Amino acid sequence: MTDTTKKACNNAIDVPNSDNQGGARTALLVDDDVDFVLQLKMQLESQGWQVVTAHCEKDAREILAGMRPDLAVVDLMMEDVDGGFVLCHQIKKKDPSIPVILVTSVTSETRLSFDTNSEDERSWIKADAFLAKPIRFEQLMAEIDHLLKGAPHGNAENSGH
Repeated sequence: MTDTTKKACNNAIDVPNSDNQGGARTALLVDDDVDFVLQLKMQLESQGWQVVTAHCEKDAREILAGMRPDLAVVDLMMEDVDGGFVLCHQIKKKDPSIPVILVTSVTSETRLSFDTNSEDERSWIKADAFLAKPIRFEQLMAEIDHLLKGAPHGNAENSGH
């Protein structure tokens, strides 16, 4: 990944106005790939989401100290190779009801394979879903819809379901 697609920690926090924009659900998006964050942020906002972004685990922890997102999308490898795992654990420790989607390109880059299909894997991964990059937006929205099925929110869902 080039320097232009990575962003330094502490300069990347993007927290919108604290008003909940008519009850919109809030997604926390954490990834050190600036292009991925920007693209996903725009796509989620087009579906009525309020999006808070961070480009490292440290900034995400600062955000989480002051807010509770309705959903978290977290990259596996950021400044530390296990940063996504650690962050998922911290999110679930703060509030186990927050759905967490772990995203990564580690499988395609290393051929290591893991997921959240078994109880044993979920016990240590602490994510509700695992998606391999590249991610199609429709795939992500289907996973979000599945994880949030029946959860109350202020806006009608715009995912076409």
